[in-house]
Amino acid sequence: MARNGNKSLIPEAKEGLNRFKMEAAREVGVSLKNGYNGDITSREAGSIGGQMVKKMIQAYEEGLK
Repeated sequence: MARNGNKSLIPEAKEGLNRFKMEAAREVGVSLKNGYNGDITSREAGSIGGQMVKKMIQAYEEGLK
């Protein structure tokens, strides 16, 4: 079954994920605004995503201890 890539499986999580993204962007020095951010570079978007993954891995590893 095909799925729309932009549709959230858990709509209630959208705001939390947005806050997480904004926090990660601040940490890597990228300015995001609420709403459309199509004007950021691929490098900036990648650094935000990379920071998010790094923080998720850290949280998982902390949970293992």
